[in-house]
Amino acid sequence: METAETLRNKCAACFRQFNRMEHLVEHMRTSYHSVHEPMCGICRKHCRSFESLREHLIGPLPKQECKNIFSVRGCKFCLAVLDSPNTRWIHQERCQFSGANTGIVARLANLGIRDNLTIDNGSVRGPQVVALACKMVGGGSDGSLDLCARVCLIDENETMIFHTYVKPPLPVTNYRYETTGIRPEYLKDAMPLKQVQKKIQDFLCNGEPMWKIRTKGGRARILVGHGLDHDLDRLQVEYPAVMIRNTAKYPPLMKTSKLSNSLKYLTQAYLGYDIQTGIQDPYEDCVATMRLYMRMRSQVHKIEDHPLASDPQNRNNFASWRQNELERMTPEELLAISRSDYYCWCLDSP
Repeated sequence: METAETLRNKCAACFRQFNRMEHLVEHMRTSYHSVHEPMCGICRKHCRSFESLREHLIGPLPKQECKNIFSVRGCKFCLAVLDSPNTRWIHQERCQFSGANTGIVARLANLGIRDNLTIDNGSVRGPQVVALACKMVGGGSDGSLDLCARVCLIDENETMIFHTYVKPPLPVTNYRYETTGIRPEYLKDAMPLKQVQKKIQDFLCNGEPMWKIRTKGGRARILVGHGLDHDLDRLQVEYPAVMIRNTAKYPPLMKTSKLSNSLKYLTQAYLGYDIQTGIQDPYEDCVATMRLYMRMRSQVHKIEDHPLASDPQNRNNFASWRQNELERMTPEELLAISRSDYYCWCLDSP
């Protein structure tokens, strides 16, 4: 039974209860609850990730009241709760994507190089977003060394702007044909890795020196992908972390264990269709990551002047010298000064 004291020591975000107010303050200091966390549309509980929210709504041990309402009015893809079963049906039809056309476009890409990379030096207004995906073949004595052999880039409209096979700098010992569909003849006259690296690097920077690149107001392009650390390493491309949107590392899209979900799972769970069911197309991966990014970016959250815990204006919000003052605050007041420890993609919205 909840007493007045336990209610006072109850986190206004995740609803955890603490025996002492000082314990709640310490929890708020380390939890980084914010308006950017996924939130249950029924009980308003904050969750660290959408997987955690999914477990809360339909998991093995869901909150029964929320489960009952969600089963009637909830979208199984974006996890939103709608006004009525009919509204939910209409919304869910629009929320589910189709992957029917991706395979056709990707197969057309096999006809050869597509290169529409242009440097516009910022003449296009607003942040430009592109998605990148690679397919790897194997090198080394056992074929386990990943070598980039195919790369694809698309724009926000899912239009392919660059596609080429890549000639690896080392001999290929395993073409991994079952998943890549790549044959030796595809790489015989392929574009050298150094040339691919320079083309992509210049396109991403878009005429802006690397040291000047910033999140807002610059000319450089936002880069979307899944497992981009590995792809960029294999391409030998350097790019600032502030411009990278990695669906494998974005906290709301990660598992409750804080490990990465596969792109195949994310596409099936949040977009409603299957990918990577045989020979894999980099275009298909690009489209999936771009759609995931756009869905995350389109979320509407409360606007804050300084949304990150790392912003200088927020560094003393939970400072130890404010302990007495913090313990006199209500849980709602503590939540109001709490900020996110990750950059929410909704902040990319024009």
